[in-house]
Amino acid sequence: MKRRALDMLLVSVALVVLWQALHWRVGEEGLASPAATLRQIGEELESPRFWRHVAETAIAFGWALLYSAGGGLVLGLWFGFRRLAGEVAEPVLTAFASLPKVTLYPIMLLVFGLGLPAKVAFGAIHGIVPVVLFSMAAVRNLAPVLTRTARVLRLDARTTALTVLLPAALPEIVSGLRIGFSLTLLGVLIGEMFAAKRGLGFLIMNAIGLNDSGTIMTVATLLFAFAALANAALLALDRHLHHRGD
Repeated sequence: MKRRALDMLLVSVALVVLWQALHWRVGEEGLASPAATLRQIGEELESPRFWRHVAETAIAFGWALLYSAGGGLVLGLWFGFRRLAGEVAEPVLTAFASLPKVTLYPIMLLVFGLGLPAKVAFGAIHGIVPVVLFSMAAVRNLAPVLTRTARVLRLDARTTALTVLLPAALPEIVSGLRIGFSLTLLGVLIGEMFAAKRGLGFLIMNAIGLNDSGTIMTVATLLFAFAALANAALLALDRHLHHRGD
């Protein structure tokens, strides 16, 4: 634990040093310094206007994560249990994962219109595929005796999923949720950058138009901190579950 904390500290210091060196290289207009960004973070955190943008992004991200994690888990368990359906769906899902989702955003706008629904849908389609694939693979890799026992006991699909498949496949499912979490957040932010009037993605896009490097780095730093902390928590849970299963 101490070694891991030390490694994280060294990486953080190295990133700050690199950031400062790039600031000296390109200047204030190209990249705000770490000190200036830290000062602006303090100012933004005291601004009600900034928190309204945070709330907009948080609501969209919360709904998108619910759909991507919940929908991905249900589909993954079903495809894993129904092997033929999974074999048909897997190449389709893999191809969809490789598709640049930004090409689908005009369709999202036509279907859902401007506003919250489009951002939620765009975030969900980013995050759902890894959850489905990891969940499906986790169920496939389970000991066959588990599914055979469920059939012998004549458990229905819902009971089998909740009492047999989900607990046994949980470590791998959490790995998929960790990736889906990051991709869902990315999708919501991209959606806000393209067609939104509020949200952190909108703030970044507006700052790019104004060449406001301070706001860009402020929002990017806060998003990085949030994503890093959330992923650290999910990674700790992932390692705990895998260690418990060994």
